[in-house]
Parts: sequence; C-alpha cells; structure tokens
Amino acid sequence: MKPEIVILVVEDEPEVLDAIVRDINEFEDFFDVEMADTAEEAEEIINGLPDREQQIGLILCDHVLPGKNGVDLLIEMQENELTRNTRKVLITGQAGLDETVKAVNKADLKHYIAKPWDPNELSDITRKLLTDYVIDHIKNPLPYMQILDAERLADHMRQHGTITDS
Repeated sequence: MKPEIVILVVEDEPEVLDAIVRDINEFEDFFDVEMADTAEEAEEIINGLPDREQQIGLILCDHVLPGKNGVDLLIEMQENELTRNTRKVLITGQAGLDETVKAVNKADLKHYIAKPWDPNELSDITRKLLTDYVIDHIKNPLPYMQILDAERLADHMRQHGTITDS
C-alpha cells in the first residue's frame, strides 16, 4: 500500500530535523515522512503532492527558518485548498507570544511544542493529530488501526457503518 498521507517536517537545523524524524519513526511504515529545511522547500513538496495522489495530514514546523518563517508558512497552508485541513504543529524555542497567537488565530494551529521536546509527547501528539485527520478525511481508516488510536478509529467506523460489533 502506497501511503496516501504525508507527515511534513520543516526544520533548518540538520541535527534537530534528524531528532524529530527519529522521534516519529514509528509512523514511517504507514505515512511518508517528507523533510524540508526551508519554507520554500516545503512549498515545493506541497505543490508536488497532487501529482503523487498524496495529502499532508500533519506538519511539524519550526518557526525560525531562513527566508520565510514557519508561522507564515502555516498561515499560507491554511489559506491553500490543498493544505487547509492539515494538522499544524509549531515546534520551536523562539516564537514569541505574538507569533504563536498569530499562528493559532490565522493558521488553525493544533499544538505548540517547545524545544527541547519530550520524544514521548511528540509521538503522542503525532498519533492524536493523525487520528483526527484520518477520521475526518480518509474513507477507510482500517489500515491505520495498528499505529493510530485504534479505539477512536473503531468507534468512528462503527458510527459511520464501516464496521459492526457483530
């Protein structure tokens, strides 16, 4: 099965990017993990997804990036039909209150994670937000039962007639 959902990680420091990807590696069998070190590179990935018949379910994005910052990227994603529904997470140690509030209000920010983060917290947030995304946007969530919140996915499938208790 070719993964139809992408996790996009945007971070300009290579060692931090590697750490984020390492901390979410349990999801790699079910989701493509794409990496970008600038907002512009992330935009290229976003623009290429329709050709690959994929969608971004989750973005984990740093704020301080060369060129365009992460909050501005997240706001642009919220304004873009292709990425409006993407679950957006800001992972940063440098976004001030004003920038964070801007991301919450204009980019539908789902979570803020301060650096340094707890790997278990990052994994839990990733699981929760991808479960939310799958419930809202994927017709058959069954392939994701092994990695996401199986109880929530099963409840959703029962409520929508995908599976029954009998």
